[in-house]
Amino acid sequence: MIQQINNVPDNMVAFRSSGEVTKDDFDTVFPKVEELVERTGKLNYLLELDNSPADFTAGAWLQDALLGVKNITKWNRAAIVTDSEQIRTFTDAFSKLMPGEFRGFSKDEFDNAVDWVSEKTI
Repeated sequence: MIQQINNVPDNMVAFRSSGEVTKDDFDTVFPKVEELVERTGKLNYLLELDNSPADFTAGAWLQDALLGVKNITKWNRAAIVTDSEQIRTFTDAFSKLMPGEFRGFSKDEFDNAVDWVSEKTI
């Protein structure tokens, strides 16, 4: 399941995933992303993982890829917050392939991730 995290600055969107994530969970994500991009012209995005990538169904991965492609020129900053060192390392490397900046943060760095995504810090 994906749930929106509401108590973040208004120039970003944030979500938390837990348990099994299906394509239907992106019904929560897409409208919020579209509204932010329409309002600000860019996408500042945070995803906190309380699960494993293995918990995402094939349909969820397809929706995630669609989110990325649909907004490819709008990505500004994206953070993945997780305790998995492998996912953080992958996220940091992914930044070299995509427009915008991508960065991995550990769970105890959640507030730093919010600050970075919302452009309060460099």
